[in-house]
Amino acid sequence: METNNVNETGIPRRKALGKGLEELFNSEILDYSTVEEKIVNETPKEAITMVNINELRSNPYQPRKFFDESALSELAESIKEHGVFQPIIIKKSIKGYEIIAGERRVKASKLAGLSEIPAIIRDFNDTQMMEIALLENLQRENLTAIEEAQAYKKLQETLSLTQEELAKRLGKSRSHITNMLGLLTLPPTIQTDVNEKKITMGHARVLSKIDNSEQQRELEEKVISEGLSVRKLEELSQEPIIIKSNPQKPRIKTQNEYQYLQEEISEKLGTRVVIKKNKIEISFANGNDLNRLLEEMNIEVGR
Repeated sequence: METNNVNETGIPRRKALGKGLEELFNSEILDYSTVEEKIVNETPKEAITMVNINELRSNPYQPRKFFDESALSELAESIKEHGVFQPIIIKKSIKGYEIIAGERRVKASKLAGLSEIPAIIRDFNDTQMMEIALLENLQRENLTAIEEAQAYKKLQETLSLTQEELAKRLGKSRSHITNMLGLLTLPPTIQTDVNEKKITMGHARVLSKIDNSEQQRELEEKVISEGLSVRKLEELSQEPIIIKSNPQKPRIKTQNEYQYLQEEISEKLGTRVVIKKNKIEISFANGNDLNRLLEEMNIEVGR
């Protein structure tokens, strides 16, 4: 008797599914649809089981924190009328199941009043769960700009890729990846406002190129209160900054004369760069980010 072919739920294992994941993350192009298609197509109908929705909990690696309520309502109406066409993918946990892929379908099914949902149970490890969740959201869902940037950063760190390699494997331009990662240098309050759609990604991108956090916040307030366009914000961001040290003697801080160089180097390295007092300051988040920067600059450090 071959016990290796049956998992703890009694569902037959199919080795090709694990191989499919391995092929996905070692391939030149990362494509979530490929791995989901493999899982669904290679799973026999009798292995698709109905699971109680109350036994499901979110993937801890799910990058999406904000779900569009109107879009969920539309999906719920479709599910009421047609049912759930695509089974979700889940993993058995200590208590119930963790959702690997299909959280929107679960939320919409709850809204539709369903108590059960079709599911495929698979034994993925934590790294695979994270990679699948990130890819599903990047390629299937409308993430906020900040969520998208965080997903890029996580994928880049997990797969040990340079920005250029990540861009190539996701089918994006290098400048898109760089600009998105630049949003993560914004103050947390502004990132929250992007998530809550108080300002657009275009506004956030302009603000991310300003190296003065006080000016960033002041300009963001203007965007929200006055409804400034991205073009108008760009114009204002280039104006001299007036800092009132006391009411009688305002002093003017002009834009950094090396602003254009800062932007060029930031674009190239994908991180915040400041040039002042005959020094170049390059920011990095952690050891992995520092190694990435050294690689970008073709600097080899001896062990």
